[in-house]
Amino acid sequence: MSVLSVLFIGDIVGTPGFNAVRMFLPSLLQKHDIACVIANGENAMDGKSISEQQFKELQELGVRVVTSGNHIWEKWHIQKMLATEANLLRPANYPRENPGRGFTIVDLGPAGKLGVLNLQGRTYMSPIDCPFKTADWAVDRLREQVRMIVVDMHAEATAEKIALGWHLDGRVSAVLGTHTHVQTADAKILPKGTAYITDVGMTGPYDSVLGMRKDIALKRFIKQTPHKFEMADSDVHLSAVLLKLDYTTGMAVSIEPITLPEFRRNADDAG
Repeated sequence: MSVLSVLFIGDIVGTPGFNAVRMFLPSLLQKHDIACVIANGENAMDGKSISEQQFKELQELGVRVVTSGNHIWEKWHIQKMLATEANLLRPANYPRENPGRGFTIVDLGPAGKLGVLNLQGRTYMSPIDCPFKTADWAVDRLREQVRMIVVDMHAEATAEKIALGWHLDGRVSAVLGTHTHVQTADAKILPKGTAYITDVGMTGPYDSVLGMRKDIALKRFIKQTPHKFEMADSDVHLSAVLLKLDYTTGMAVSIEPITLPEFRRNADDAG
């Protein structure tokens, strides 16, 4: 069996998330002999979109492809970046009139090529084009050139992510959920060989409500009136999954969730 490792980093949230990538990615690259790093960067710029400088820094750190989701559009400069950066993706099922691309191919040398596909769900989100039909079209195109394909399914609803996993089982290497910022406990290999997890989790500050200051989030819930979100900055963790792929078949050998540092789970632990 010919196996390579792919690391997928969950939603990078603001400067705290970037600091976690800076701190932990170099050692992960060395420890696991990783062939390709993919990261979701839609929340990198204080929760909304990603700057050109941030994108370049991720590339310098070893990230080959940056995926995204609905928040990528919230800064106007992103239009030009999406039009010019081949490895900065937006969900493929946005209307075609929008700039950018929804999938790309990365050359991994002797191991071949890796396709990366970005999709977005529609349940509780914008009613864009169908992610399932878009996946069928995009996967068919990618499989003309690659055996290995990793899919970022950026979606709110657990059921929609699970359904896409079953829909693509045996046709792609992995279906990895993003957007909800909490790493789920269902990482597994589906029957036909596709690795799956409902959400990879957040790379950012966990002394928060999904990356935002918890006092402000509480005011919004309790008072039911608008309050401007602000980025939290403490208890920072990196969330990711490590995939091992058989590059002769394109199917997954294993999927391992990663959280660095690990969360405090014992009251006796220092914290």
